[in-house]
Amino acid sequence: MPGIDIGQAFIAILVLLFSLTVHELAHAWVADRLGDPTARRLGRVSLNPLVHMDPVGTVLFPLMALLSGVPLIGWARPVPINVANFRHRRRDNALVTGAGPASNLLLALLAGLALQGMPVSPQQVGPLDISAPIAILAMRAVEINVLLALFNLVPIPPLDGGNLLAGLLPQGLARLVDAVRPYGFLLIYALMFTGTLSRLISSPYFFLLSWLR
Repeated sequence: MPGIDIGQAFIAILVLLFSLTVHELAHAWVADRLGDPTARRLGRVSLNPLVHMDPVGTVLFPLMALLSGVPLIGWARPVPINVANFRHRRRDNALVTGAGPASNLLLALLAGLALQGMPVSPQQVGPLDISAPIAILAMRAVEINVLLALFNLVPIPPLDGGNLLAGLLPQGLARLVDAVRPYGFLLIYALMFTGTLSRLISSPYFFLLSWLR
């Protein structure tokens, strides 16, 4: 794989896998706390990445992104939710939906704090410099989690932004948003390949990075 730093790629994939796992865990945990045990009964309140992995979104798509040099994003298997178990269906569903992107922003914040707290000069343990890989890991965690949060907030179902929009709009407009759902990923691919997605999220992405790195 010419032009690809294998070590950097390995770190990025690990960070992405962990970030996607936390994202789906957040959905499942909040749903369970709000009265819907569906995801918990299916073992989705877990930090085990295997229970959340999607063959395309968690494996194939990130590998293609690395090979093609585009920003590293992906997705995991959606957490099953039964809104009938919520006391306040629309509000609670919106909270569950927002928990995923919020978890990524929290991870980005924690990684940013860790990055800013590192000493300027490397710490040495014998001949081994341990600060460089930790700094790279923290930097990738900031970048990938900010990107995941913004990507998922794009208001197109089945992304969290589309689900959140459908949950906040009046019923009539929400049905229009849901009508887009079968074609959602086609629209997302179109936005990606035309560069529209990059233009849409680049400004908030770099703004957040300026605060966190």
